[in-house]
Amino acid sequence: MLSRVNPTQTKAWKALEAHAAATSDRHLRDLFAADPARFDRMHVRLEDLLLFDYAKHRVDETTLDLLAQLFEECGVAEGFRAQLQGAAINETEGRAVLHTALRSSSTEALLVDGQDVRPLIARERERMLAFAEAVRNGDVRSASGEKFKHVVNIGIGGSDLGPRMAVEALKPFAHRGIQLHFVANVDGADLHETLQLVDPARTLFLVASKTFTTQETMANAEAARTWLVQHLGDPGVVADHFAALSTNLAKVEAFGISAERTFGFWDWVGGRYSVWSSIGLPLAIAIGADGFRAFLAGAERIDRHAAEAPFRQNIPWLMAALGIWYRNFMGAATHAVLPYDQYLHRFAAFLQQMDMESNGKYLDRSGQRVTYATGPVVWGEPGTNGQHAFYQLIHQGTELIPSDFIASVVPQHPLHAHHAKLLSNFLAQTESLMMGRPEADSPFRVFEGNRPTSTLLFDALTPEALGALIAMYEHKVFAQGVVWNVFSYDQWGVELGKEMANVVLPELEGDGPIGAHDGSTTALIHHVRTLSSKALNS
Repeated sequence: MLSRVNPTQTKAWKALEAHAAATSDRHLRDLFAADPARFDRMHVRLEDLLLFDYAKHRVDETTLDLLAQLFEECGVAEGFRAQLQGAAINETEGRAVLHTALRSSSTEALLVDGQDVRPLIARERERMLAFAEAVRNGDVRSASGEKFKHVVNIGIGGSDLGPRMAVEALKPFAHRGIQLHFVANVDGADLHETLQLVDPARTLFLVASKTFTTQETMANAEAARTWLVQHLGDPGVVADHFAALSTNLAKVEAFGISAERTFGFWDWVGGRYSVWSSIGLPLAIAIGADGFRAFLAGAERIDRHAAEAPFRQNIPWLMAALGIWYRNFMGAATHAVLPYDQYLHRFAAFLQQMDMESNGKYLDRSGQRVTYATGPVVWGEPGTNGQHAFYQLIHQGTELIPSDFIASVVPQHPLHAHHAKLLSNFLAQTESLMMGRPEADSPFRVFEGNRPTSTLLFDALTPEALGALIAMYEHKVFAQGVVWNVFSYDQWGVELGKEMANVVLPELEGDGPIGAHDGSTTALIHHVRTLSSKALNS
């Protein structure tokens, strides 16, 4: 189990508070001027994969030593071992947290509730990958015998964000004869516009819901089924045009999907950590079984790195520690993630769920309200687009915004002159954020600098590299949750709005009395009912 250490009561936390107060007026320009070898000590190179540069942070040797001590006092390494070994560290739900097992090549028994889960993982993975290959090569066909041209994934949250981001990121490796589409929002516009793009006779729908009861997903799945039957004229076509990513076989069968086309996963796989499981079927269809295995291998490489590397060479732990330094000791409320890679245009949105749903908690693991800041707001967009939008705030705004810059040395497209321009902006931004411009002909052209950045520079964005990138952020979030003493793997904050929506829905759809709500909500329900009635009767 995870420790229940209040981080503010550790020796390291108190020393970090004093250290932050004593060094608050230091500038990165001065740190670099005083230490020409700073980069040599403050970067990590993983051969044939990436370089992580953390030299442009407002830290020194003392800062890093104290952060390492904080991790030790809070039990980060022990907590990570407990997770890897299958301990029920998701205590509020009584579950293990084993997304790492989904990408492990180990054959050593891994017991959950007395059962070795390794064979279960391998069997379900091979079933899923065999189906993906059959869709790709045309062995699995539509009701009319045609190859599938369109695959529509219907899910929400982790059942959408992970596979959608990964499919976009690895588009250069994708089967170009199959177009992947994603529907998540219960707003009917999402499904409606997607259905305008696809041929019903050549479309495969994937319904991704562990319980097969998720309101948004099932509303979209049922509407898609109705649309398909209307266009093809036979309810029997559902069996040929749908597959399920779920564990609720009874509901899947009632929907019209066979067990052979149902691919499961387990309650120790959280939604936002599920792209490694059968939820990754859209990615497997896009990049093939070999590509998906390389994706898993990249993540496993980082799992080993996180478990074995010392603190000063451990990329996820350094990322986590730097985030804690800024969040808790420097007053930074947000964290920007800035990929200089258009293929990663959905990466920040994916990380928002991973980070904010995991560590956006105000209760510690003992159920007490915390007295310190926990998860930051995570946001970002690809460069160079962001430079023409919000970088003004990062450069000259009043908020301190630590930022992660992500890029690859070798592009996955042939326009190399474009890539040189992209990388020149990528490198110039981190330098200018750090150095600033202390003198100019106008005060409006002065840049204070001293804005911290991390650089994640991959050799190339391959399936292995993407797997590694995701895993680094997973372990960063885990380590921060251990230090902040919160349960990172539940998400009770998602539930209340869903429950209240189930109360409001029949009130919107009917004309009976409206239940007990606040005055604002009651008035808004009346307003919607009145206008909806007029629209339907006009």
